[in-house]
Amino acid sequence: MAPGPKTGPALFLGLELATDQLRASIVDESLELVGVECVDFDTELPEYQTQGGIFTTPGDAYTTPVDMWVKALDFLLEKLTRNHDLTRIKSIGGCAQHALVWWKSTPIPSFPALDPRLPFHSQLPPNTFSLPNTPVAQDTSAHTHALALEALLGGPDLMAARVGTCANASLLAAQLLRVRESWTSDVWSRTGKIQLASQFLASMVVGEWVNMGESEACATGMWVHASAGAGTQGSPGLGRWDEGVLEIVGGSREEGRRIRTWLGDVEVASGRKVAHISRYLCERYGFESDTIVTPFTSDYLSSYLSLCPSPGDAVLSFGPMDTLITPAQHYLPTRLYSLFPHPAQDASEKRRYIAMLSSRNADVPRALVRDMYTKSWSAFDRLVAIVPPGGSIGLDDKLFSFWLLQGDSYPLSHVKGIYRFETGIKVNEFRDLRANPRCLLESQVLSFRFRWSKMIATGVLGSNNNRSRGNVAQTPGPTSPQGQNPRSNIASSLGLSFDPYDYSPLPARILVTGAAANFPSVANLAGDVFNAPVFMPSTQVDSAQVVPHRNAPAAGFPGRASLGGAYFARWIWGKERSSAIGGSSTGRGLGGFEEEIRRLHGKRWVASSGTPLRTNVNTPVGGNGGSGANSGTSTPYGHRSGLGSTVFVEEEEEEVEEMERASGILASSVFAGGFADRDLGRDISRMRTLTGSTLDTVTSSGSMGPSTTFTTPDLNSGAGSPGGGVGAVVPQTTTLTPVTALPTSDAEAQIGLAKVAEADVDAFMTYAAIVPEYCRLEGMLCKSLV
Repeated sequence: MAPGPKTGPALFLGLELATDQLRASIVDESLELVGVECVDFDTELPEYQTQGGIFTTPGDAYTTPVDMWVKALDFLLEKLTRNHDLTRIKSIGGCAQHALVWWKSTPIPSFPALDPRLPFHSQLPPNTFSLPNTPVAQDTSAHTHALALEALLGGPDLMAARVGTCANASLLAAQLLRVRESWTSDVWSRTGKIQLASQFLASMVVGEWVNMGESEACATGMWVHASAGAGTQGSPGLGRWDEGVLEIVGGSREEGRRIRTWLGDVEVASGRKVAHISRYLCERYGFESDTIVTPFTSDYLSSYLSLCPSPGDAVLSFGPMDTLITPAQHYLPTRLYSLFPHPAQDASEKRRYIAMLSSRNADVPRALVRDMYTKSWSAFDRLVAIVPPGGSIGLDDKLFSFWLLQGDSYPLSHVKGIYRFETGIKVNEFRDLRANPRCLLESQVLSFRFRWSKMIATGVLGSNNNRSRGNVAQTPGPTSPQGQNPRSNIASSLGLSFDPYDYSPLPARILVTGAAANFPSVANLAGDVFNAPVFMPSTQVDSAQVVPHRNAPAAGFPGRASLGGAYFARWIWGKERSSAIGGSSTGRGLGGFEEEIRRLHGKRWVASSGTPLRTNVNTPVGGNGGSGANSGTSTPYGHRSGLGSTVFVEEEEEEVEEMERASGILASSVFAGGFADRDLGRDISRMRTLTGSTLDTVTSSGSMGPSTTFTTPDLNSGAGSPGGGVGAVVPQTTTLTPVTALPTSDAEAQIGLAKVAEADVDAFMTYAAIVPEYCRLEGMLCKSLV
């Protein structure tokens, strides 16, 4: 296809190879959204017969066909060519899910030469890959191999000190070990190169092999990172592949060297271009030959970049695997967290890092509890909202549950099962079945609260002086007559290493993503546990009004990870352009990534007189972007349909009443002990405030069908709750009324964030009182005392 005329300003493309879709987002120089395209694997490539983009088999195996990715890339590029002027694309960034691509040795060492007259799919058939169906991030079949590797390295502490992380099923080292030991030998013998999915996608765009970035290398379990202390000011030291670990994985020194060849080199510097776009894409689709391709990274890191977090923030993402990610100042690896070099770092900057806490027991337990105890996500959300903290109004009879269905990382790597506790005693089921949804969510969020406090004590996040609490009221602790704060004595008296009532070390803001965060009850719970305001990307707030219960964005809305790739592409392009005209990249205001992205957002905000960012391609450019607040004093949404406040309310009420009757409790009482709706006070009023009229009237356009990936797998098994308290699941669902934007300050609105929940110190203190018992019970599970 002949290149079109160069009309209009520069554009920047971000690609995202997600589990269920291949997405693209296009932004202009001011980071305003210009275009969105995607290919849904289930609906647009039905011949692969995937569900949510994956194959599931009995056990812990979750795989996806690599050939489907190749064909989807053809489809996506055709859509981009048809709907956009690709000659204006100046830079391309991207990301991908955590998965491996196993190339056969035939096209090695050079990347396959491609004929621009033919699509990718016809030139890279399925037999190009030695493992056609590759495990994805949800796969836990390598969990035992990860634990075996950890034991051979001396345990979680020694492993973390050596390679920066401890055992988990997603480790590249564990997956390699599993393939060598469990798969047929021909898979191993036929392999000539392995790539992470992000490398694979970048190589397809560049037309040559692209090296792994160090941020992803640190998550393999085989890379030894050299911190800035090993190099000069701001420059990284020289990391290396650990030959000892490679030998263990390969089974011999010779096979270890072979794996080293498969992996290739690691690109330590992330703040520069990788290469220019391939000749194939230029000739076939009309890209310009000088289009820059930037480093690609993991989807969760790219989503993190799109939010531009400050040092005091924590990004809480709900999905198949829940994660809590925060900026870190030092490289201090321990078994408590995973640690990565920042994926967008300029060589002139002081080395920065990202710390991550994760939990595999995320969407799957939430879906299971929904199907066991409610008929819909709407009823699930309502039950969480009306049940008091801890599942009981009493102070000494709180309920706790641990849903550990998949092998997780330390400290729960050896624990599996469903555990419930009432008054400190293990029970098979709660007396009040309606407490299950809230107790599950509390357990999931309190786990992050507990692990955060242990992480911050290591000093990895740096000084607490920069963790400003913003608009969260600071209440000074009591002091002794000698002027000493007795809070250190509180922790020891509770048997903890931290004071659960002290919220000063906690994040100043919680930035939430993922479909579960669309539930008002979940957003409130996160704010209560951390005593911090909760913000959500305005793109997700508006998308949730259309499709509230899916991880995939609604049609016309961008994925956060693809936006992160587009932002990264814009940053690298600005640095390259600055260098090309003779100045340094820092001489024209182009500092670190977050600094530059905030500057561009602020510049656009001023130029547009405070117009919110465009959240989807269904709204006109320069019009009302959607959920961004204006002055922070008025509701950011314009005219909304009133349907959201009335649809299915009667059915929700009937469902809750049905559960009350099934539990043998009077309809006028919500909980044992006569705890009625009128006694819920603040909680019920907040729930009603946040679940008012929110149904968006924006309609979707385009040919893309809806993704089949819900918040979680849809477990329509018809199984009732344990003990027969609730009848079989009815497959029909009610409409979930999602979160809406609260009044938001200009500082957050201009970077595309909307406040969805406030901090509440009273609720925080309630949870602080629960933390010691939660920690005690988790400790018993870890020690196999239950």
